[in-house]
Amino acid sequence: MDSAFLITAFVTLFVIIDPIGLTPLFAALTQGQHPHERRAIALRACGIALLVLVIFAFLGEQVLGFVGISMPAFRISGGLLLFLTAFDMLFERRTKRREDQADERPDPSVFPLATPLIAGPGAIATVILLAGQKPGALGMAMVLGVTLAVLLVVFALFMTTGLLERVLGRTGINVVTRLLGMLLAALSVQFVLDGLRAYGLSL
Repeated sequence: MDSAFLITAFVTLFVIIDPIGLTPLFAALTQGQHPHERRAIALRACGIALLVLVIFAFLGEQVLGFVGISMPAFRISGGLLLFLTAFDMLFERRTKRREDQADERPDPSVFPLATPLIAGPGAIATVILLAGQKPGALGMAMVLGVTLAVLLVVFALFMTTGLLERVLGRTGINVVTRLLGMLLAALSVQFVLDGLRAYGLSL
């Protein structure tokens, strides 16, 4: 059961953060920079994103309780949010929006890379949902481990930007993004069903 949760959590967070879709944007934001500078930017961006997601994994449910939002309600709304993200991925709206956010800056590690491109609303909602599914120290350790694993994949792909662009090309990246969008749509529906089941509805 724990292995199934780890796989589902990894796939969900991987699809939400979309490292493959982020890689061309990282290449554009760091174009012309020395490999050492590019590595430092990638490291800072992933580190800051990890910090943001860890904070929300630990405190997200308490914040929801403070404002009177139940976990099942957040699970349903989070599933709907993920479905909208999947819809955007399927019709390339997400990529266009990210490109609009990716303005040229001397150091893009904090903005727009760490947030909102890596640790955006979808990723934050996902870690809160996953932490709510597995309460307790073991569950939190699993969520944090999955988050770290996904961000390590992000960092690794950032380090291979040139190679990935040459191998996949823009068309290949678009195909992969749409496939991930279809997968995310199914996972988002599962979140909604889990939320309805937590309310006591028999499905």
